[in-house]
Amino acid sequence: MIVTSPAGEFAKPRPAIVMQAETSLVQATVTYIPVTSDLGWLPRTRVRIDPSAENGLRIPSEAMVDMIQTSSVRRVGKVIGHLDADSMEAVETSLMVHLGLV
Repeated sequence: MIVTSPAGEFAKPRPAIVMQAETSLVQATVTYIPVTSDLGWLPRTRVRIDPSAENGLRIPSEAMVDMIQTSSVRRVGKVIGHLDADSMEAVETSLMVHLGLV
């Protein structure tokens, strides 16, 4: 699921990919991967996501797999969309490589 993340280190709210089971969103915190439209900085740890009606993004973006964050669930905004299966698989693969799980 893609949500609006809280303003924080990035100084503005931005799209983010929730990286925990939806059933665990009753917890006090949520873990997510921020999404940026500033493309091409770290190709090995960023996953390109093209905008679509399904994902709710307006411009080409990248999932910042190298910037995993956790925030209070109260600070997270509304759901704006969902990633398609191929994009989610690419994010998951990049995340496993980044964390050294493969």
